[in-house]
Amino acid sequence: MYQSILVPTDGSPLSAKAVQCALELAELSGAQIVFLNVVPRYPMSYFEGGITASMTEVGKIEKQWSEKAQGLVDQLKAKAEARGLKAKGLTMRSDLVAESVIACAKKNKCDLIVMASHGRKGIKRLLLGSETTHVLTHSPLPVLVLR
Repeated sequence: MYQSILVPTDGSPLSAKAVQCALELAELSGAQIVFLNVVPRYPMSYFEGGITASMTEVGKIEKQWSEKAQGLVDQLKAKAEARGLKAKGLTMRSDLVAESVIACAKKNKCDLIVMASHGRKGIKRLLLGSETTHVLTHSPLPVLVLR
């Protein structure tokens, strides 16, 4: 069935549903599970009147975000290992979330991506976009989407 399952997660209650489903699938198939959190880069404003932060402050904020992300995937990895599963917890720094998910799946030889979707429609979807939709339409791998 599946050998390696990638689960992109942001720690939200919605992504927790994807984590739970992936854990169950991994137990059924004996697959390894890879948890991924993509950490965004600190937004820099180059427009007049934009709020700017010093490079020191930006570094502190990005470090804090990275530590929080690593803590999340480490916690999920421990949860999977407590269930007898082989697991990895990874973080990536990028503003291109969907591309990072697909690249991580390829690099880790995953054969399934399990992720959640907010199911936005209409103008909200147009304005906010959808990383899940981007992964779904650009991934060469099967993608299981949960709502």
